[in-house]
Amino acid sequence: MTPDPCDRAEAEAADARSPLRHRRDLFDLPEGLVYLDGNSLGAPPRSVATRLQQVVASEWGQGLISSWNTADWVGLSRRVGDRIAPLLGAAPGDVHVGDSTSVTLFKSLVAACRLRPDRRVLVIEPSTFPTDAYVAAGVARLLGLEVRWCDPADPAASLDEDVAVLALTHVDFRTGAMFDLPGLTAAAHGAGALAHWDLCHSTGAVPVDLASAHADAAVGCTYKYLNGGPGSPAFAWVHPGHQAAWDQPVTGWFGHAQPFAMERDYAPAEGVAKMASGTPPVLALSALDAALDAFDGVRPEDLRAESLALTDRFLALVDERLGAAVEVVTPREHARRGSQVSLRHPEAYGLVQALIARGVVGDFRTPDVARFGFAPLYVRHVDVVAAVERLVEVLDAGEHLRPDYAVRQAVT
Repeated sequence: MTPDPCDRAEAEAADARSPLRHRRDLFDLPEGLVYLDGNSLGAPPRSVATRLQQVVASEWGQGLISSWNTADWVGLSRRVGDRIAPLLGAAPGDVHVGDSTSVTLFKSLVAACRLRPDRRVLVIEPSTFPTDAYVAAGVARLLGLEVRWCDPADPAASLDEDVAVLALTHVDFRTGAMFDLPGLTAAAHGAGALAHWDLCHSTGAVPVDLASAHADAAVGCTYKYLNGGPGSPAFAWVHPGHQAAWDQPVTGWFGHAQPFAMERDYAPAEGVAKMASGTPPVLALSALDAALDAFDGVRPEDLRAESLALTDRFLALVDERLGAAVEVVTPREHARRGSQVSLRHPEAYGLVQALIARGVVGDFRTPDVARFGFAPLYVRHVDVVAAVERLVEVLDAGEHLRPDYAVRQAVT
């Protein structure tokens, strides 16, 4: 007999048997709040505030500048990168953490394109996150390349002998649709191009294996499913086979082989460490380092299994309780779905605001998409049931049509 997705007792049983059932206790979430926006900003692990207090009061406050050595601030980027590596299918030493996502993406795309100097095309998809498109355009202007927009339904069709890099976002930020990372990487290589991946909407919820897929480079943010906090630094991964020739454009002093030799001429550090530019953001890296404690002992396959179970339940409930009132735009096939479900509705912004007023936090993406993210470390099956119950109540009562919801806030 198929379990009833609306059955709260069955949802409680699903939570009780989850291998991640104790992880929610590690997070600081308001009582009664259903938080389904971890695909935009992750919830704070309880350990972060304690760690930051210790860094500010002791390492900075007492150790002052000596903490670059005694607290190994200088090694934070490497240590944090090594903690993220298992979620990427990467080896220790191959992940750098330090700059914002946009800056990291710019540096990485320039370096990737420079590995194919005889090719003049950079391929991206038109539905990509805006910063990816803006950065790609800037890279193209800098290097004299052409940006080619591919068909999101078939990115490989845009590959030919002119393409230097195929740059794709693994999980679409609006719809939650997921690309076949190994398959498209192989297609790029078949055309002699490199495959570059944006993992912002997958890392920490959707396991990837960059090394086994033979990807060439990847970047990702850490403030979504990795819970590093607003504006936490991004990561970059570079295939070991490319690291010696990797030539990123912002050659700052922390990417130098010997930063404190203060030499006039630049000599790059070995390996992915050459992705560093300026002084590492110690407070942000410390917060991220503490946040990653929540992943200790967690198997990536358990994250994925719980993510799919949560999104399956949400989809079943939406189908059963809402019918044609909303349109599901997220693929239903597991292999094509990230860890979010997006619903299309003509008053999607008001829908999200009315849900927030009822204690269910999702978000809106223009023009008509309500997004719901399912961070498997802290979202429960009972949260899913509650969210759909309140969604039904909002629509039945017409709460999403309130006039004040017609005015959008600066951040949606």
